[in-house]
Amino acid sequence: MSRIVTLDEFIIRRQKDFPYASGELTGLLRDIGVAAKIVNREVNKAGLVNILGEAREENASGDTVQKLDLYANEKLIDCLKNSGECCGVASEELEDIIPINSVASKASKYVVVFDPLDGSSNIDVNVSVGTIFGIYRRLSDAESTVEVEDFLQKGLDLVAAGYVLYGTSTLLVYTTGRGVNGFTLDPTIGEFCLSHTDIQIPDRGNYYSVNQGYYLKFDVEMRRYIDHCSDLNLRLRYIGSMVSDIHRILFQGGIFLYPNTRKYPQGKLRLVYECNPLAYIVEQAGGKAITCQLERILELEVNHLHQRATIAIGSPGMVDEMKAFVERYSATPVFNG
Repeated sequence: MSRIVTLDEFIIRRQKDFPYASGELTGLLRDIGVAAKIVNREVNKAGLVNILGEAREENASGDTVQKLDLYANEKLIDCLKNSGECCGVASEELEDIIPINSVASKASKYVVVFDPLDGSSNIDVNVSVGTIFGIYRRLSDAESTVEVEDFLQKGLDLVAAGYVLYGTSTLLVYTTGRGVNGFTLDPTIGEFCLSHTDIQIPDRGNYYSVNQGYYLKFDVEMRRYIDHCSDLNLRLRYIGSMVSDIHRILFQGGIFLYPNTRKYPQGKLRLVYECNPLAYIVEQAGGKAITCQLERILELEVNHLHQRATIAIGSPGMVDEMKAFVERYSATPVFNG
């Protein structure tokens, strides 16, 4: 039997891979793992306590907030405040950034962005949900309060990104730009243990993920590509939790699409909290991530915290195929950089 390697042990071993290996990023990743355990505990007993259903309010992006969203948001912020390795956080649930000015965090070099509970509307029906996070090295003076510009960096500038999937088992998948590794939570010892090393996405897969209920609201080139997927007898899988769909695609191949619609002409997904971290992970696993206007996600300029974007992400062969359909059927010139 091979020796068990815990998340903490793995992170410490890999510290030499970090561009600025002095321990802060190591500690920060470990603290996110602790927060994930706390959120996992509440997700798994949500039906036993009064944290199911809507909280009767909207977040900064205008989406209805679930009670568990607020709980996950609070716990992540609490863990990051107490870590001493983080000087500020930005959450999909909050309008503005939260500077962390404690003595321990004053000289911290990193800021964290996160979607505390992606797909949270699925909680009431016991479908998998997840947490998405990204870590950037701050740009502002370390002796001053963190600024919003520290969070408005391109996805290419990510130092680390990851997600936690709360499902039949709980997994934490992350990258620091040196490949993608996955850890499964062993409830008997309360530790995330290395279970998937050097994850590589297949070049193609048998699945496509899109909210096909919006089919008639998509641009013609996207409808043509979806028709093509159907003609190939690809299997439609759409969970309503981006983390769950991306996790499946990482291992089995496929493509996830969230195009623009008439209601959301710029797209619906948040660039900072969802698209950039997941695009970073998928690219590190050998996949591709572009907008439906064919721009590389990680190269997009970030102008505000809750900026929206379209996305096509997954197996490189399938993303390239989608790109060819857009170039062929688009009525207007598209970016081709």
